[in-house]
Amino acid sequence: MKIHFRKLANADEPLHIHETLDVSELVKGRKDILAVAPLSVDLKALPADTDCVNVVGKLNGNVDMLCARCLSEVNSKLNIPFAETFKWLKQPLLPEDEDEELIYIEDEIVDLVPFVEENFVLHLPDSVLCKADCLGLCQKCGQNLNEGTCSCDNTVIDPRLAALKGFFTKQDD
Repeated sequence: MKIHFRKLANADEPLHIHETLDVSELVKGRKDILAVAPLSVDLKALPADTDCVNVVGKLNGNVDMLCARCLSEVNSKLNIPFAETFKWLKQPLLPEDEDEELIYIEDEIVDLVPFVEENFVLHLPDSVLCKADCLGLCQKCGQNLNEGTCSCDNTVIDPRLAALKGFFTKQDD
């Protein structure tokens, strides 16, 4: 997935990029991600100003994650917009002259893979829910409360009055 600045500047039509990218290595350390499908990359590179190229498009993929509350499997569809502007630098630029919106490239050729990977990682959800009203797991026995209730006593007692909980049961003995 490389762009040649000179070829693109002299071209009459934009450069279309349609590829798939394996991003499984990027999420290898995350325990909440079970599987990730290859990312479908659909980009269009257009010449902009002098020595500038706009790259726009979409990244699409599927990620199987664990629900943050009940740990059931959730398939998340990702539709990520991609928009970057690259400027080819023929000579070094002073820091005060840099534009924050541009990505400065020193070579005539730019590889888009690191930028696509970065965009993918930044758009991954931190956590997902299987449904908005997911009840989660019982904190005592681990029962999935979406599938049914458990027999655990989950009444919340004020900690200041917890000592009185067994008061009447001791006197009956």
